Amino acid sequence: MELTHLDEKGAARMVDVGEKSVTERTARARATVRMQPETLRKILASELKKGDALQCARIAGIMAAKRTFELIPLCHNIPIESAGIEFSDNGSDCLYIESLLRCSYKTGIEMEALTAVSVAALTVYDMCKAIDRGMTVEDIRLVSKTGGKSGNYEGPVRA
Repeated sequence: MELTHLDEKGAARMVDVGEKSVTERTARARATVRMQPETLRKILASELKKGDALQCARIAGIMAAKRTFELIPLCHNIPIESAGIEFSDNGSDCLYIESLLRCSYKTGIEMEALTAVSVAALTVYDMCKAIDRGMTVEDIRLVSKTGGKSGNYEGPVRA
């Protein structure tokens, strides 16, 4: 498999997407924040002293998606048409964060979806660290993607 971010001499480069066709693309990513059950309860009840962690994390994730090209070297600045962040939990000690992003462009939007859930998860940690420094951010992954030359991708189903 050819590494597209390296030229023939092994030097880093931004991939030339000039000749690629514009297609509609989506990407869904997911992250898990594991915490004490009482921390999750307080998040879901909006009982944190810092405020509503989920709304703050949602905004942070969307903002991060829009700035991915400034954070990840050699990433293209993609015109994001839609970005959403949703939350669910396991009723015990895990908060799940899922992003869904859409664009019509010449290259994929996977990095933006992954960045969105990563920053949203870190925001949850920041909002809750005073009561639970042992939280962990886990299992950041691409769940699915559509569009582009490589076609669709569906990751393995996990909890």
